[in-house]
Amino acid sequence: MHVFDPARFPYAAQRAYTPAAATVEDLQALHARMGMARTVLVQPSVYGTDNSCLLAALHQLGLGRARGIAVVDPATVSDLELWDLHEAGVRGIRLNLHVQGRGMGAAKQQLAGARRVLKMPGWSLQVHACLDVVTCLLDDMQRLEKPVVLDHYAGGLAPEPDSDVALGRLLAAMRNAPLYVKLSAPYRLWPGQPVQDLARTFYGAGPDRVLWGSDWPHTGGSGGSGRTPGTLEPFRAVDNQEVLQTLLGCLPDAAARHRLLVDNPAALYGFDR
Repeated sequence: MHVFDPARFPYAAQRAYTPAAATVEDLQALHARMGMARTVLVQPSVYGTDNSCLLAALHQLGLGRARGIAVVDPATVSDLELWDLHEAGVRGIRLNLHVQGRGMGAAKQQLAGARRVLKMPGWSLQVHACLDVVTCLLDDMQRLEKPVVLDHYAGGLAPEPDSDVALGRLLAAMRNAPLYVKLSAPYRLWPGQPVQDLARTFYGAGPDRVLWGSDWPHTGGSGGSGRTPGTLEPFRAVDNQEVLQTLLGCLPDAAARHRLLVDNPAALYGFDR
């Protein structure tokens, strides 16, 4: 999940879009409707490396209920700042590895730069990238020797003939390394994705390596076109309960559902089971 509170924490001047507010109180209302007790808050891009909003939300929710994934500059963040984040409930950092024409070298440099930050105890790396980028970087990710969480079905299958080969490499890595796939935000995948089949496939490859995320409050309501910080961008209209129930229906039994929703995130993010 993400929290947006521009009234108290203004967005970064350099940003791609401007979302509406989605505060901790809004999040708690959603939790009450869905019966959720815990959350992992992810730093959104509109705040850059200023994690003030994230830290305030973690403080408001408390360590018994919330953990955070921050965005930092590995080249400049100090050890003291990292420990402050840790004590507030942060348990990892987020990297956006969509190379966007910059070449794979830029993505490799970001991974290498994250190594020092990931020495923090219990921290993991969250990666947002498409499947072909993920598979090209699998060796680099495994050399980190830290848990790596891949967003949104690891980017899903791309409309290329070798997507199945890339998926096979990822599944093999899941069986042998602390590589997690977040079964989240199916609406962000290419149209026509076999989402339910993907969910079953990822669970089958690593029952202890799958997580669920709602991606609330569902940014990208502009449809990905004409994004500008000068215009307030609406959130997507998503029925979180329906999305979750569809996903849970792909799993074999109650134990599998409990593993996805409770056991796996508790172990990864350091919650009391």
